[in-house]
Amino acid sequence: MFFFSKNKTVLKDLIPEGHIDIHSHLLPGIDDGAKTFEDTLKLTQALQSFGVTQFITTPHIIQHIWENTHDGIVTNKIKTVQELEKNSINVPFKAAAEYLMDDQFVQLFQSNDLLTLKDNYVLVEMSYINAPIQLYSILFDLQVAGYIPVLAHPERYLFYHNNLNEYDKLKRAGCVFQLNLLSVVGYYGPKIAQIAEQLLAKGMYTYVGSDVHHDNHIAAFEQKIKLKDLVPLQEAISNNQFFNLG
Repeated sequence: MFFFSKNKTVLKDLIPEGHIDIHSHLLPGIDDGAKTFEDTLKLTQALQSFGVTQFITTPHIIQHIWENTHDGIVTNKIKTVQELEKNSINVPFKAAAEYLMDDQFVQLFQSNDLLTLKDNYVLVEMSYINAPIQLYSILFDLQVAGYIPVLAHPERYLFYHNNLNEYDKLKRAGCVFQLNLLSVVGYYGPKIAQIAEQLLAKGMYTYVGSDVHHDNHIAAFEQKIKLKDLVPLQEAISNNQFFNLG
């Protein structure tokens, strides 16, 4: 009874030419993403083949795990761009960071400039185990300091799945939501795909990101999207033009 099935769109085919990826882990040897420049080159070329023409890469800053610094990230980025140019890749390539919201993060934004996606937009994440005890205090203080929090992959925080009202609370607290594209093909599991679909249907996502770390993530772009309605996803994808690096 195959005539009951509907053709699904492959994820890579939904990425428009000229897309700006605002969340990836392409800098080599700096976190759990690319290990070597050869990895960086391969991942960058793969994303280019999908239509990405500008990159804002976002290495982790996590206390006691990925102790990256502002200067260290910038230095790595400069060297990486030089190597990419040697390999005929001359595209806008910026480094921001993906900050874990913890006590160290509060100290960072209160005493130093953060590496932002653009202007005052800063990419933040939570532990996958639980939300920070002082989450809403952190979000408030971050905005008082002049930043706009872009919350990475809210669909992946399992502790919110049984109470979707928490997502409304996060939006009211000033969070801008960024969807991981691989969530919509079920890469992280069917429940996360389901939550992503529900949040998309409610218009809660503003931007998207690849969150590419390695070859398995690239391969997942060949999978079919599990959504019934692609329009909210297409709108979020198009919104990434806001981050045009010029």
